[in-house]
Amino acid sequence: MMFVFHFSYDLSFFGYVEINFLEEPFWANFRRFIVGSFLLLVGISIALANRKPLNTRTFTRRLILLIGYALLVSLGSYFMFPESYIYFGILHFIAVASVLGLLFRRFYFTNLALGVGLIVLDTFYSNAFFNDPTINWLGLMTHLPYTEDYVPLIPWFGIVLIGIFIGKALFVENNTPTWLAWKASNPITKTLAFGGRHSLHIYILHQPIFIGLIALVSGKGFF
Repeated sequence: MMFVFHFSYDLSFFGYVEINFLEEPFWANFRRFIVGSFLLLVGISIALANRKPLNTRTFTRRLILLIGYALLVSLGSYFMFPESYIYFGILHFIAVASVLGLLFRRFYFTNLALGVGLIVLDTFYSNAFFNDPTINWLGLMTHLPYTEDYVPLIPWFGIVLIGIFIGKALFVENNTPTWLAWKASNPITKTLAFGGRHSLHIYILHQPIFIGLIALVSGKGFF
């Protein structure tokens, strides 16, 4: 789904199609669904990673990689879209949510309640105070900021909390080792499993590949 969305966006950027990704209901809701599924899996992963005592070395290594990739996204988007570069997109969010999630990893139904509460809060409340560029990454703005990707803490951290609850319900509280012992056994599931194990690298690489190929075919260059 992410490949479809980003490739369509790239085609629009190079003028092959005309799509208003913010206002057309299908594309706006498609993006929300993709982001929601990403972040639900982030929450489930946090629950899985904390079935045993936290491996601080592995966690720190992953966090540094996330932050590095997030900075690369900001830098690359600044060169392509200097007026609307990405300063708090999905990778920035996941880096912050990974740290915050540690504070909630031991909760169970509380995470479900808090997660739903953050989503409801965002649905019914906004304040111009949060429009300030220094804090608009928190959410609750009265308007969307001018940026190519924006994933604020509220309401999206609510999805992460719900994911932690689901992860604990499926894999921790019910103690279902058969789920965790599953292994891919055919080319299709092996390919999907490979993508799951290396999703962060795939995420950071797919857009440069898409943009490079379209730029090459179109002969228009990047800018």
